[in-house]
Amino acid sequence: MSGNRDNDTLTLVDNSFGRLPDHLLIEIFIRLPVSEWAQISCVKKQWASLFLGECLWHAAIMRTFPSASQAKRWLGPIPRGLSKRRFVALYVSKHIIVLDDEIDEIVGHTYLFLKEQLELSTLPPPSGILHGTIIADQFISCGKSRDVAHELASQIWLAVLDNLEENLHTFLVLKRLALEEDVFLPFPYSRSIKVQWRVFEKLFTDFRDCFNHADYYDVLAIAKNKFQPIPSAWLGY
Repeated sequence: MSGNRDNDTLTLVDNSFGRLPDHLLIEIFIRLPVSEWAQISCVKKQWASLFLGECLWHAAIMRTFPSASQAKRWLGPIPRGLSKRRFVALYVSKHIIVLDDEIDEIVGHTYLFLKEQLELSTLPPPSGILHGTIIADQFISCGKSRDVAHELASQIWLAVLDNLEENLHTFLVLKRLALEEDVFLPFPYSRSIKVQWRVFEKLFTDFRDCFNHADYYDVLAIAKNKFQPIPSAWLGY
């Protein structure tokens, strides 16, 4: 029965939308909830190709973030990217990192950059370098003060840490960050205390079962040196 319903749905789709030109399909799709776009793109090859192209994402930016078309390009190592990446960055800056109702596109791009560095690399660059010479300096080059730049860097680190998938790779990255020595790089070129705390908090709560005996006590010893007192919830292997 379910197979018949699926066939009926596809027939209805073909009859209703099959002859619509691409620009009308785009206007329909960008008015639907973003949460449904992935499912819509799987219905037909034609629709999938629209989600792979620039036109749909450019139209989505113009509809959802009309002021973004006036945004100037920025200096620094983090690129603006094509329309799909820009849409995702704008969505992040509105829904994940909230800055007093302000949508700052570069914040979203920096979030994506850091998340990719931590998710895709088998050996991510030292977090101090990411925090102090790439991320914060990117904001400084865009006109932010040094204090604001480093506060933004910390907020982005916290948001990324909270949105990493709970898998073995994330555990290994977090463990590496916990074991990383910050003694040669004073703040603001090392991670802020809030970011360091979140790394250990996630290790001792979300990833406790991933530790072996030796690693657990190594990381716990570092935590005791960094934070006094430490939460009782972190104790007990």
